[in-house]
Amino acid sequence: MKKNLNFYKALLDNLYDGVYFMDLDRRILYWNRAAERITGYARSEVEGTHCWDNILMHVDMDGKKLCQDACPAVKTMQGGVPCEAEVFLHHKKGYRVPVRVRITPIHDDNGSVVGGLEVFSDNSEKIASLSMIEELKEKVFQDPLTSLPNRRFLERFITSRLDEMHRYNWGFGLIFIDIDHFKDINDRFGHDVGDDALKMVAGSLRHSSRSFDTVGRWGGEEFVAAVVNVDADSLRRIAERYRIMIENSLLDADGKSIKLTVSLGATIARDNDTILSIVKRADNLMYLSKQAGRNCITLG
Repeated sequence: MKKNLNFYKALLDNLYDGVYFMDLDRRILYWNRAAERITGYARSEVEGTHCWDNILMHVDMDGKKLCQDACPAVKTMQGGVPCEAEVFLHHKKGYRVPVRVRITPIHDDNGSVVGGLEVFSDNSEKIASLSMIEELKEKVFQDPLTSLPNRRFLERFITSRLDEMHRYNWGFGLIFIDIDHFKDINDRFGHDVGDDALKMVAGSLRHSSRSFDTVGRWGGEEFVAAVVNVDADSLRRIAERYRIMIENSLLDADGKSIKLTVSLGATIARDNDTILSIVKRADNLMYLSKQAGRNCITLG
């Protein structure tokens, strides 16, 4: 029997994943070599201790401590059902290690639960990959100059709103915004000041938008706002707020104050709209504002 036990321990010691066994009192009776490698704690430091001694000090993604009141091993041994969790354990050197744990109840010959087996693997690569994916997503959908959503994101967002409108009759509006005389600013003050002007307009649009609306940079000196839960009157009020906020902003360029204005075209989505039709309509309305003298809104 002892020979068989040593054989199985040798097998477990050669696994890449950390493995430990605990009894119903949560006393750790076995700790394999991979567990030593992942945690920094030697077998002699862990075996015989209890997981509630808080050596590993497991916390979840929100930093909630698990070892005292929310231990997944307790849930498994009490319910007899395996469970999985993504947690952070405390390495002997003090830092946190993300691990994925899989806990299985161990039964005796009579079917009674006598303990739990926990297998855990280093989750660092997954966490790093997810972070990288989120960072790449942000870069793909974010305008690098203004930090607003870019055209690619806006196209997806508008398409989603159109889909909601066709499915659930949830209407929305679109506002096309163009900075007046932007070429003159670039020609007179240089492209650095032009970039600052774009950033200023972006900031004014961002801070005067409702939390559930989306405004982004369409390209060049053009911006688009997708505005939900509006009728024509409320759409005009939101567009007017954008116009006023930008008109009352000042940009300093070598001691000279530059005032900017924008021309806006605003429209409510229609049943037969596509992304091409609604954007083109809002764009055409914006050009009517240009023809009307700029710094105004045309609703249609």
